[in-house]
Amino acid sequence: MGNNRRDFIKKTTVAALGASLTGTANAMSASSYKNIIGANDRINVAIAGLGRRLQAFKQPIALKKSNAKLLYLCDVMESQRLKALDGFKEHINYNPKLENDIRKVLDDKNVDVLINATPDHWHTPGSILAMKAGKHVYVEKPCSHNMYENEQLVKAAKHHNKIVQMGNQQRSSGHTIEIMKEIHNGVIGKPYKAVAFYNNGRGQVPLQKSAPIPNGLDWDLWQGPAPRRKYTSETWDYNWHWYGWEYGTAEAGNNATHELDVARWALQVDFPKHVYVEAEKRHFVNDGWEMYDDMEATFKFADNKVIKWDGKSRNSYSTYGGGRGTIIYGTEGSVFINRGKYMLYDRRGKLVREYSSSSKEAGTALGGGGDTSTKHVQNLFNTIRGTSKLTAPIDDASKSMAMVHYANIAYRINKGYDIDDKTGMMYNRDAMKLWSRTYEPGWEPTI
Repeated sequence: MGNNRRDFIKKTTVAALGASLTGTANAMSASSYKNIIGANDRINVAIAGLGRRLQAFKQPIALKKSNAKLLYLCDVMESQRLKALDGFKEHINYNPKLENDIRKVLDDKNVDVLINATPDHWHTPGSILAMKAGKHVYVEKPCSHNMYENEQLVKAAKHHNKIVQMGNQQRSSGHTIEIMKEIHNGVIGKPYKAVAFYNNGRGQVPLQKSAPIPNGLDWDLWQGPAPRRKYTSETWDYNWHWYGWEYGTAEAGNNATHELDVARWALQVDFPKHVYVEAEKRHFVNDGWEMYDDMEATFKFADNKVIKWDGKSRNSYSTYGGGRGTIIYGTEGSVFINRGKYMLYDRRGKLVREYSSSSKEAGTALGGGGDTSTKHVQNLFNTIRGTSKLTAPIDDASKSMAMVHYANIAYRINKGYDIDDKTGMMYNRDAMKLWSRTYEPGWEPTI
């Protein structure tokens, strides 16, 4: 189909979105698409960021029913590109192009979708660059590094008429969707509280030390939107999560995003009215980990609804009977839900029903991936074609992301604070100083 297909998708996508956007970046009419974009049209994909989440994207791209083609594997580390290419060989029978610079990928008009699996500080800037270049986006969690980016990402999706899905893949989980419908229909009465939890046994983290830039790494481009500094050991790989706030969003951004999203979904709430936290670094106190590794956060909402987050990064004690999940309390019962099952209880604590799904979605293991991730990516593809609706549209997902930022900010200023539950603005001067961040000049994420 060549250029005709690309022009057709571009023009009809913009037309359909422009005709159907009504206050949300993704409130499109499936029927509008169906009439103009063939359901079998191929979607050309580029992946930026070839680390531990790459496994999650192999199956949804390779499956015949996805009708997708991988055009680019992009990463600032040469070894990651080569490793990713080798890893895809058992899934596809062609070779995508390898590229160091995401900007060159986005210049290619053949690319329809960017899967943005870069480090946290690249999520919003990279996604906005993609939208400016005419691409739809699947952006891994956390979709933003700070509240300013959270706001800009939603605005950009609307402004550029692009479909943006966050990688909170449990929104595409069949058993989760099923029990959510029951909760919303009153199976446990009125839901009033949710406890979201995560526990893991992460070990010691090396102290950062000045070191030569690893062979094959474009350190300048890895930093991207962040202010420039000299390279320190252990930074470019996974441990950037724990080395201060320049790149990562701590465990709340790394994992709480998922369970807080499930909690919000169950309680049908938007922004909270108040947040406070108790958090501290309690394990391996002299190692390189630079923020809390233990946090309890409380979010109060209108109508006396409450969400609590209990995150233990380096203590694997199974407080709630699993490594991660969400418990929803209602006036007439409760529900325990995680990535593999749900359990429904009556008000007296008697198990009414238990459902174990066939899902193989990873829990606390590094990297993860699985059938729910596959469905989530396919949901984006099908929404672009007009045969489905997003399960995690960015204007809603960003509200779950905001809860992560509120908790991190409360920790950083060592103080709880009130929030405007209509706009998401924080009623605290010290908190508002952390609304955004300092960017490398020329890298500010603007729409």
